[in-house]
Order: sequence, then structure tokens, then C-alpha cells
Amino acid sequence: MTGRADTIRVVIPLTIRKRNGRPKILPPDNVDQRDGRTQDPHVLRAVARAWNWRRQIETGAASTIQDIAATEKVSDRFVGRMIRLAYLSPEVLDHLVIRRVLPALSLNDLVAVADRPWAEQMDAVFGTFEVRLD
Repeated sequence: MTGRADTIRVVIPLTIRKRNGRPKILPPDNVDQRDGRTQDPHVLRAVARAWNWRRQIETGAASTIQDIAATEKVSDRFVGRMIRLAYLSPEVLDHLVIRRVLPALSLNDLVAVADRPWAEQMDAVFGTFEVRLD
């Protein structure tokens, strides 16, 4: 053993995940977080905005993506890309919004997953490889 005899080494099993392109350190699963939040607030806000925009188009409150973009003061390209989050599978939305499970993807990658079939989305978003016997 090298080093001084009075040196103490502490090992904490942390997980590092990319969150919106930045590394984020997550505590071990058995540690309670103080505020109870485990979800990235940016993901929750983006999903909520996407559902709001979808609802506006479906109810006729907005007739086009350009109308929404003008109201929100963002580009129509941004609205068109982010509104895809409203079309994630119900199972993925349940895990993101209700259970507050952290996705293994950045927000931009999550938008891209919305184009996949629902059956493939869970594995892509959470990196799980569960075998389901339905």
C-alpha cells in the first residue's frame, strides 16, 4: 500500500449520466434525495410544453406550428421538433412524468426517440433491456 498511513479512502458508488449534453452525477439508488425530485426539470417542462402545443392544435386554438411559434416567441423549427415529445409512448410518459425516472438520454436525443415505434422507445429512453411476457 502506498501513501501515508493516516490516509482514508472513501468510495461512493455514483453514476454519471449525460443530461442535455452535460455530465450529471447521480447518487446511489439507496440514498434518498432531499427534495424527492429525481427527474430533470427541463425534460418535464419540455413534455408539458409539447402536450400544450398538441392540445392547442387539436382544439383549434392554434391552426399551425407557426402560430404557436409566434405566440411563444420561438422558431417554428423548434416547435416542430419539440412537439414530437407529445407523441412518446404512454409507457415512456408514465416513467418520465409519473414515476419520475431519469432518462438515459439528453433532451435532444429524447426528441429523436419519439419517431421510433412505441415498442422500441422504452429501451431507447431508459437503457433497459427487460424481457416482457405480455
